[in-house]
Amino acid sequence: MNDSADSNGQLQGRIAVVTGASRGIGRSVAKAFAGEGAHLILIARTSGALEEVDDEVRSAGGSATLVPLDLTDVDAIDRLGASIYERWGKLDILVGNAAMLGNLSPLGHITPKEWDQVLNLNLTINWRLIRSLDPLLRQSSAGRAIFVSSSVAQSHKAYWGTYAVSKAGLEALAGIYAHENENSSINCNVINPGATRTDMRAAAMPGEDPMHLPHPDEVAPLFLELANPDCTKNGEVISFREWQVEQA
Repeated sequence: MNDSADSNGQLQGRIAVVTGASRGIGRSVAKAFAGEGAHLILIARTSGALEEVDDEVRSAGGSATLVPLDLTDVDAIDRLGASIYERWGKLDILVGNAAMLGNLSPLGHITPKEWDQVLNLNLTINWRLIRSLDPLLRQSSAGRAIFVSSSVAQSHKAYWGTYAVSKAGLEALAGIYAHENENSSINCNVINPGATRTDMRAAAMPGEDPMHLPHPDEVAPLFLELANPDCTKNGEVISFREWQVEQA
């Protein structure tokens, strides 16, 4: 664990898990949460990339526990929940951000292996995280689960088959979890960040000028709003673009 000076931010004393934390939106969310006093449990596949994020978390005045983890190792996800319980006894915030795009191609051309890989990481692994971490979120005075979706979950855009189906399933999963917790202290919401300046977007749209897209740092404040203990939103799919207009 890397500790730093105390903060008096809105997430002071709160523990947050962020998956896919080494780059893109996950990295920006980690920095934003650190700046508001949260202790981060940062999950990504490689130690080196996590260490770079840790440097930024420290610069923001926060602290982090780094967890190099392949999320497809489901036994490790179960151990994660047990380890968090042993160390902190609770979890306040889960940000399920890790995802993969897969190839953009007609449904009939998608290989079974790729279909299984995308659905597993983007949907099933988030269910495994809920399964492991739900008891810990229940120990929080204001448990918060935030998942990341995409507009293609609803638009049924041609050639985005595996990714779109996985995100549509994720929205259903999050909605069910939200309704199951209507009488608890846990709120669950989904963010649709829209086109954002990330490596995944660059892979999907290689001819696009990324400088015309919002930086992940611009999206992070929406995550911060939903993570706040005072936020009452539950079961909503929130468009970053619409939220941004409301803030203007």
